Amino acid sequence: MKKLLSLALAGVMALSLAACGSTPSSTPASTPASEPASASTPASEPAEEFETVDLRVAYMPNMGSNSLLSTALNMGYFEEMGLNVTLTEFQGGPAEIAAMASGDIDISQIGHGAHSLCINGEAKIFHLDCTSLADAVMANTEKGISSIADLKGKTIAATAGTSAEIILNLALESAGLTQDDVTLVEMDANGMVTAMIGEQIDACATWSPSTMTIAQNMGDKVITLATNNDYVDQVTFPSSFITTEAFANENHDVLVRFSRALLKAQDYRAANIEEVAKWVAKQCKADEQTMLDCVGEGNWLTGEFINEGLKDGTVKTYYENQQKVFIDGGQVTAEVPVEDYVLFDVMEEAAAANYGA
Repeated sequence: MKKLLSLALAGVMALSLAACGSTPSSTPASTPASEPASASTPASEPAEEFETVDLRVAYMPNMGSNSLLSTALNMGYFEEMGLNVTLTEFQGGPAEIAAMASGDIDISQIGHGAHSLCINGEAKIFHLDCTSLADAVMANTEKGISSIADLKGKTIAATAGTSAEIILNLALESAGLTQDDVTLVEMDANGMVTAMIGEQIDACATWSPSTMTIAQNMGDKVITLATNNDYVDQVTFPSSFITTEAFANENHDVLVRFSRALLKAQDYRAANIEEVAKWVAKQCKADEQTMLDCVGEGNWLTGEFINEGLKDGTVKTYYENQQKVFIDGGQVTAEVPVEDYVLFDVMEEAAAANYGA
């Protein structure tokens, strides 16, 4: 397999994604001018009192990563739990985990790919967010590609270790191909958008909102060959909130409070996903319609689902199935008990507090 470390894009002007920039930048959490009625505590139930804690939280500029955080902020759920949350944007999970390790970030939201680092001991998972439907393998039809089989011998951009690369591998396998049959180029999401629109590559394996930007700019010249939906019977791609082992050991109660806010946000998000998409667009300084077009690219799990899933084993099964994907792909070399890296007790305590035993 021909692995290229980079792809020169001479003469191609970088195009902006319908999302935030690639340089991490802090955005202070803000409280809505008028708190929604549903976020206030009924007069008959005295409000819980908490010592205020400041938290630095990392996210990526897409619906899957930012939607729950934006919901909890806009609905005042973090504030109810005594949490003052400041958001910082990153372009990928590995960078978020590195920032946590250096002490610059307390909590991160990660997509599927970075979970392998948690399995390998670099971070602890403490809350299940959603499952992704946002990945896609897209190709330029003018490069003679109309099917997965046509990818043979073509130049394909991907980001190693991501769920999009896994979808690419499954797609290639379905046509009797492997990465050895293509020229794989390592690129980040921003680079793939520029390279696809500039016709510097033949295909890419990427995720929302890059998929939307490529489709909008290329029109009939682009075809989607595979998505998560094609392989739901084989793989589950959970997104999660994570922290370091040291932070978890010293701040168990804070994580429970954070998880409680997320559970409330999950219930609201599932019922009001288009409103949430507009909040995400504002947070990420992105095009509102692009985010609205992304609302179907996630299974927006509710807090009630998490509560029941913890009891019947569904949540644990998600992470077990995910680990199998990493073992099959070589990112994880040996099976690890999910209890070693998933803090089920945090989710269980939060669910019990919100929904009862």
